[in-house]
Amino acid sequence: MLSPLVMGTLVLFLLGAVAGLLLQTYASLANRLNSGFALLGSLAGVVAAIKALAQDAPIDGQLWLLGSVHLDMLAALMLLVITLVGVAVSLYSFAYIREYQGKGDVAIGVLMNLFLFAMVGMVLADNALGFLLCYELVTLTTYWLVKTNPEAAKQSRLYLVMNHIGMALVLVAFWLLCRESGSLEFAALREHYLAGTLASLVFLLSFCGFGLRAGFVPLHGWLPVAEPVAPSHISALMSGVMVKLGLFGILRVSIDFLGASQLWWGYMVLIFGACSAVLGVLFALAEHDLKRLLAYHTVENIGIILMGMGIGMIGIANQQPTLVVLGLLGALYHLLNHAIFKSLLFMGTGSVMFRLHTRDMDKMGGLAKLMPWTALAFLIGAMAISALPPLNGFVSEWFIYQALLSMTRLGTSVVAPLAVVMLAVTGAMAVMCFVKVYGICFCGAPRSEKASQAREVPHAMVAGTLLLAAACLVLGLGAPWIAPFVSGYGQALVSAHVTGQMSVATGATLQPLDSSQAILSPPVIAITLFGLFLIPLLVVALFKGPKLGRRHAGTPWACGYAYEERMSLTSGGVTHTLRQLCAPLYRKQPQLDLATALHGVSASSSAAGWLLHGLVLAFFILMAVGV
Repeated sequence: MLSPLVMGTLVLFLLGAVAGLLLQTYASLANRLNSGFALLGSLAGVVAAIKALAQDAPIDGQLWLLGSVHLDMLAALMLLVITLVGVAVSLYSFAYIREYQGKGDVAIGVLMNLFLFAMVGMVLADNALGFLLCYELVTLTTYWLVKTNPEAAKQSRLYLVMNHIGMALVLVAFWLLCRESGSLEFAALREHYLAGTLASLVFLLSFCGFGLRAGFVPLHGWLPVAEPVAPSHISALMSGVMVKLGLFGILRVSIDFLGASQLWWGYMVLIFGACSAVLGVLFALAEHDLKRLLAYHTVENIGIILMGMGIGMIGIANQQPTLVVLGLLGALYHLLNHAIFKSLLFMGTGSVMFRLHTRDMDKMGGLAKLMPWTALAFLIGAMAISALPPLNGFVSEWFIYQALLSMTRLGTSVVAPLAVVMLAVTGAMAVMCFVKVYGICFCGAPRSEKASQAREVPHAMVAGTLLLAAACLVLGLGAPWIAPFVSGYGQALVSAHVTGQMSVATGATLQPLDSSQAILSPPVIAITLFGLFLIPLLVVALFKGPKLGRRHAGTPWACGYAYEERMSLTSGGVTHTLRQLCAPLYRKQPQLDLATALHGVSASSSAAGWLLHGLVLAFFILMAVGV
C-alpha cells in the first residue's frame, strides 16, 4: 500500500497551485501560500523517500491522479532528490519572490507547485500514460516559468521546441514497447524484454529523447540558453532536479525495461558521458555570465553521471556485479550530490543578483565581507562541485573512479583508461573554474558601485542556501552510512540481471565483492585535512621568537586594485591561456550544439513548439486507444 505521505506530497503541491490561483488578487498572501504548501509537500516527500529507502522493498499502489504507481529504490531516490531540493527552494522563495513583485510573482508560485507535482508524479507513475502526461506537464510548466521573464521569449521557444522533439522520440519508444507487450503498465514492460534490432531502436530513441531533457553534449543547446533567464530558484530546480528526469528515463528504459542486454549500449553511454564532462567544463571556463557558467557545469556533471550509468550497464551486459554496483552507486550518488550543490550554487547566484541585479562576474567582487553567509554557502557549493574532500562531490566521483579502475583491470577495452584521464582532466578544470568564480565574485575589492553597496539577503534566502550547504557536508562526511542505501538499486539489479554472489554494503565501508579499493572514510579524511591545516600554525607558535629590533610597516601590494582598475584580474584574464590553447574547440562550439539551427528563429519556433505539442497530445490519444 502506498504511503499516505506520498499521497500527501502530491495533494499539498496541488493545493498550493489552487490556493495561488484563487487568491491571486491578494498577491502577498498567495505568495506565502504557494511557498508554504510547496514547503510542506516537499517535507512530506523527504520523509516518505527516506522511509522507502530504509525499507529497501518496492511499494505498489494506485492513485486516481496517476493510475498505478511503483516506489522502488530508484523512484525513492528520485523522490528524495526532488523534495529535498524542493524544501530549500520553497524556503528560499518566501523572500526571493519579492524580486518579481508585480511581474508574475503569483504565477511563478503556482507554476512552481505544478512543476514539483509533475516531477514527483513522473517518478512515481508505473504506467506509460501517467508517466508521459507528467513528463509533458514538466515541459509546459518549465516553459511558462522561463517565459515569466519578458526578455526570454526566444529562449523559452527554443526550450519548448527541443523538449518536444525529445518528447516525440520518447513517445515512439514507448509506443514500440507497449505494442510489443500489449499493455501500458510498466509491470508488463518489465516482464516482456525486447531483443535484437527492435530493442536497440527503442534504446536509441529513448537515449536521444530523454537526452534532450538531460542536456548532455550535443543535446545541451537549450540548457545554457533557458536556465540563466529563469528565476534563480526555478533555475535551481531545473538544473538540480529537472534534468535528472532525463537520466531517470534512460535508466528506466535501458535497464528496467530492456535489461541493458547489449554491451555497446553501455559503452555508448560511457563515451557520451566522458565527452560531455570535458566539453561542459571547458565551455564553462570561457563564460563571464555566472548563470551560463553554472548551466555549462550542469552539462559537465550530467556527463559524469552518465559515465557511472554506462559502467553499470556494461557490468550488467558483462555479468560483472562489481561494475554494476560501483558504477550505479557512483552515478546515483553523484545524481543526488549534484542536485544539492548545483541548486545551492544557483540559489547563491540568485542571492547575489537579488542585491546587484547582474550576472556579469566582472561587476561583482568583494562580496564575502558584505554577504558573509551567502559567501560561506557558495564556497561550500564551489568546493563540492570541484570534488574536493571531504565534501559530497568528492565521494561520488571517488566511486566512479573506482568503477573505472575496476573496469580497467578487466582489460577488455581501452575506453576505461581514457575515461579515467578525461574524468581527471574534468576535475582539474572544474577546480580552476571555481577558483576563478569565487575569487572574482567574492574576494578582492568591489568591481562596481552596486557591489560596494551590497548587503546580506533576507533570512529565508540565507536559510535555504545554508540548508543545502549543510546537506553537502552531511552527504560527504556521512557517506559510509548513506552509500549503502543508495547502492540498493544496483544490488537489486545484480539479483535480477547478474549471476553470482556479492556482499552487501554495511557499516562504515562499501565492499562489493573483492573491490576493497572502494573503501572510503570521509570523516578520517576530514580529520586528516584539519590536522594538516593546524601543522603550520603549530610550527609558527613553537618557533616564534622575540621581536628583534623595530619593524617598519608599509602599504602592502594590493594586486593592482589600489592603483589602477585595469590592472586587476578579470574573469577572462584567469582563463586566457587555456582559451588560447583550446581555441579550435571554442571555434567548433556551435557545431557541437544541435540547437544552433533553431536558436535564430523567432515566431516560427513558437509555432513549431505548439505544433509538436499538438502532435504529442494526438499521439497520447492514439496510444491509449490502440494499445
